[in-house]
Amino acid sequence: MKIISNVMAKIPRKVSPEQRFMLTILLVNAGNYLYNLVLGRMLGPVAFSDAAILITLLLMLSFVGMTFQIVAAKYAVLYQDQMLLVFIKWVAKYALILGILFGAAIVFWHQQLQGLFHTKTAAMFFIFGIGIPLYFMMSINRGLYQGQNALHKLATTYQTEMASRLVVTIAALLLFPDSASSVIVALGIVFSFVFGLFPFQKTIFSAFQHPISTELDRRSIAAFFMLTAFYELTQIIINNSDIVLVKHYFDSQQAGLYASLALIGRVVYFVAWMFVMLLLPKVIQMKKDRQDTLPILLKYVGYISFLSVLIVGFTALFPELVVNAMFGHAYLSISFLLWKYALATSLFAVANIFAYYYLSLDHYVPVVVSAVLGTTQIGLIMRYHASLEQVVHMQIIAMVVLLFFQLCYFFYKNKKIK
Repeated sequence: MKIISNVMAKIPRKVSPEQRFMLTILLVNAGNYLYNLVLGRMLGPVAFSDAAILITLLLMLSFVGMTFQIVAAKYAVLYQDQMLLVFIKWVAKYALILGILFGAAIVFWHQQLQGLFHTKTAAMFFIFGIGIPLYFMMSINRGLYQGQNALHKLATTYQTEMASRLVVTIAALLLFPDSASSVIVALGIVFSFVFGLFPFQKTIFSAFQHPISTELDRRSIAAFFMLTAFYELTQIIINNSDIVLVKHYFDSQQAGLYASLALIGRVVYFVAWMFVMLLLPKVIQMKKDRQDTLPILLKYVGYISFLSVLIVGFTALFPELVVNAMFGHAYLSISFLLWKYALATSLFAVANIFAYYYLSLDHYVPVVVSAVLGTTQIGLIMRYHASLEQVVHMQIIAMVVLLFFQLCYFFYKNKKIK
């Protein structure tokens, strides 16, 4: 027993903070997957389509939340002491203002949103809108931990958010089976924002309590914020517009099946985002220290490419096994599209690594390319949506072109440097 104890005591020392963070985020993603899988099985395709549109709306709004997180992470690397407090006060103030504005808009138009997405209730949107300011503050909190390389605390915020949403939502569905499931899902999301604020940065309180006269370079921060928001918006459009359009153009049964397809096929993107969170502050710090950033880009591209090949290959060989294991027999009719959707997501994930890398270096051509291709994807789906298969094919076309342009820009920049 003493030998085993000694071995276990040594294991954590061999695991780097980055590796521990990656493992934690993998577990969090597994929990989020479990949340969606349980919802899919408990609700069935029709009711699950309502829950999926709510989750998709959250992902779409995350372009603002992620912008605040990335901006906070960047300047937590660049600023220290008094200047950092000034920045935190400035960015937190605007996060609250925008959160209140977005939330109020959703609350005001909750009836119209019900008509647009053909949901059974409008209350789900009303409840969801109330939680938006909390979501933006949660993003600021995470960005500061990310920039300060406090990976343990950053991971904890994801754990508390995931666990609370899973437990609260599933427990409420079991305890109140006659209540509207979409309302319960909305309440679970809002409660998860509260829990996701912990552990909370004490410096945020300090920034508000102690006015400081030091001036920020607000113009450069605002420029980076706008460019990052623009890029995050293109990411959201590329990654979520298909679910929204399918919900609009197809019936609830088809939309529910497609939502399950999207959830399974996007596993590679969720894992890729874990690498992005590690890549961004490292590249900014290395640029600040005048170090070569190319090796870290190639390492992460290699990781995502390898993972993508494994996932696309497995979903092509065993599509029915994957769909049945995750969602059950009711969703099997969509299994033939699984590998194609996984392929589209994999192409997007690899292109995304290049784009975030160059965004960290203040190169914005990839952002413009992503915007163009995001708009093109929407146009293609709006023009060609005779079937769910055709919708997936349009995404593959758009993502192939996107990755092609990102690679062209990569080779052009490196040839120029040499």
